Amino acid sequence: MSRSSRGRPSSRAASSNKGRATPSSAKGRTTPSSAKGRTTPSSAKGRAASPPAKRRLPIALIAGIVLAIGLVAVIVITMGTGGGDGPLEVGTPTVTGDVLPLFTTTANDPAIGQPMPEVTGADFDGTPVSITRDGRAKMILFVAHWCSVCQQEVPIIVDWLPGADIPDNVDLYTVSTGVDRSRPNYPPSAWLEQEGWTLPVVMDDAARTVANAFGLPAYPYFVFVDSEGNVVTRLTGGMTAEDLGTRVTGLAEA
Repeated sequence: MSRSSRGRPSSRAASSNKGRATPSSAKGRTTPSSAKGRTTPSSAKGRAASPPAKRRLPIALIAGIVLAIGLVAVIVITMGTGGGDGPLEVGTPTVTGDVLPLFTTTANDPAIGQPMPEVTGADFDGTPVSITRDGRAKMILFVAHWCSVCQQEVPIIVDWLPGADIPDNVDLYTVSTGVDRSRPNYPPSAWLEQEGWTLPVVMDDAARTVANAFGLPAYPYFVFVDSEGNVVTRLTGGMTAEDLGTRVTGLAEA
């Protein structure tokens, strides 16, 4: 009995002490190696070195994205405005004669009966084009490539022309003016060619010398002239094919 009582307590005490407070167990929790695992310089260095690497990668990516967006924007703008650094698509026309007053309304237009200014210029391909008082009546249409109403009116005239009853003594002319490479639908030559425009075109200059000489206030702008070279009527805005036909036919009798 004494051996048994000595053996059991002795055995329990040893196992209990070893499990709770033996030096080896204490070392497992507080040994320098464990502390080193958490706070060693190498570990600190590993954590301090990673943020710069993470910062460098996003900066590089952002820079690449910004550059790509910039290039795309330049391409889009270039395509939308005609782009390029070539000469502006304008001419060097010469205007002679008195300038017509600025058009404001058809009622009591002071230009009615006045002789029109004469214009000597060229088409987009350099072909000479003149609008003069040569004994023939005329319809002169002023358009700007960026004008939305002009873009609607040009197809109407293109469709009207093949079947139009145009008197033999009446000529139809176009003046391309208000040219601006930064605005839509540039250049005007490409726009008119795409629409199938066949009427002779005079290129105005950058100062809109021809447009100003005829008193242009807005686009599109029509000036109808009789066979003596005098202004019959002036109009702004779009016209129907029927109205065009009526006015052009009427020029033969003016």
